[in-house]
Amino acid sequence: MNAMTSPPKQRPALSNLLAGVLGGLVVLVVGAILIETDVIDTGDTTTRVVRQAPISQAATDPASTQDGKTVQQIYSQEGRGVVFIQAEGVTEDSTLGGSQSGTATGSGFVVDKDGTILTNAHVVEGASKVTVSFQEGGEAIAADVKGIDTDADIAVLKIDPSGRDLTVLPLGNSSAAKVGDPVVAIGNPFGLQRTVTTGIVSALQRQVDAPSGFPISGVIQTDASINPGNSGGPLLNAQGQVIGINSQIATGGGQGSVGIGFAIPIDSAKQELPKLRAGEKIKRAYLGVVMSDLNAQTAKLAGVPVDEGAVVQTVTNGSPADKAGLHAGSQSGRGADVIVALDGKAVTSADDVVQAVSAKQPGDTVSVEYYRGNDKHTANVTLGERPKSLSSSGSQQAPQDNGGLPFNLP
Repeated sequence: MNAMTSPPKQRPALSNLLAGVLGGLVVLVVGAILIETDVIDTGDTTTRVVRQAPISQAATDPASTQDGKTVQQIYSQEGRGVVFIQAEGVTEDSTLGGSQSGTATGSGFVVDKDGTILTNAHVVEGASKVTVSFQEGGEAIAADVKGIDTDADIAVLKIDPSGRDLTVLPLGNSSAAKVGDPVVAIGNPFGLQRTVTTGIVSALQRQVDAPSGFPISGVIQTDASINPGNSGGPLLNAQGQVIGINSQIATGGGQGSVGIGFAIPIDSAKQELPKLRAGEKIKRAYLGVVMSDLNAQTAKLAGVPVDEGAVVQTVTNGSPADKAGLHAGSQSGRGADVIVALDGKAVTSADDVVQAVSAKQPGDTVSVEYYRGNDKHTANVTLGERPKSLSSSGSQQAPQDNGGLPFNLP
């Protein structure tokens, strides 16, 4: 497919390498880049013609599933509730050095007749002015940013609904999604408003880096074509229900889709929506460790009598884990503490720790069971509040082999 564009220069990726900290774990995928799928206007008006590489699998019609709608039905019914977002004054630091500012463009969708709209945090964070429009060349409607959570890459906007017949998109359950389910993505890639693409759920429980640098877990992977400008748009199931917010793509070093896109699970957004629309800050518990999964080789180096758990590779100075006396080992795991249970529940991987801590609140106390060599210990840890960004936490990232999968953790 040929896409004729006059796109602005692309915004630098927040995650320039496919790397992240999953609850403390870092994974590097050589040759791939994870980028936010928005666009920044920096004054470049060069017209480019981009040939879209075909996705790896033929598009699937959601109507092929029981009780499913056709793509046309989803587009005509739910597409009217998808908006084109322009955010002026957005500034983004690049991990390659320097920064850019300009007008970021992205997508969003209406979730309430009162004018509430969901989108990605990275589309509107730091903006001095935000507008939305519902159709090509349509009215640019002023939008207030009611709340932003950079840890989840979710933002809530509000427009005046007066005199507008708003289409509200139904929110589904991302927890019900299964690999192979057909999906539809609607958004504004490269400023081409209300573009629809189709695909399937390629994988579940992926993890990607949030704008804060901490990980987002439970992410949906899809091969529906997603490109810069799709950020904040809906990923819908066969019933036309939103199951995710399109957020990032992996590329082969280029700037467009190669059939690997990532959507923030809508269940996370539903949990946060009441607080964000009220302007409240989302607070998260913080342990202060970087971890990797225990394997046979690491267990031998650590000298522990178990073969499952979370290896502590870094402990942030002054963090709750540091105050509780947890010890880090080398990147190979030599001399490291290995967490095997939290509050009496067995830990088999680093992600188990991430999920357990995510379910807590700052100030909660958790019982952490861990091995130091052959000796088993228990520490009662009072969790802190997660810092604004991973860099401000003082944590160091440590690589882990996850079979080449694009994971990132907190």
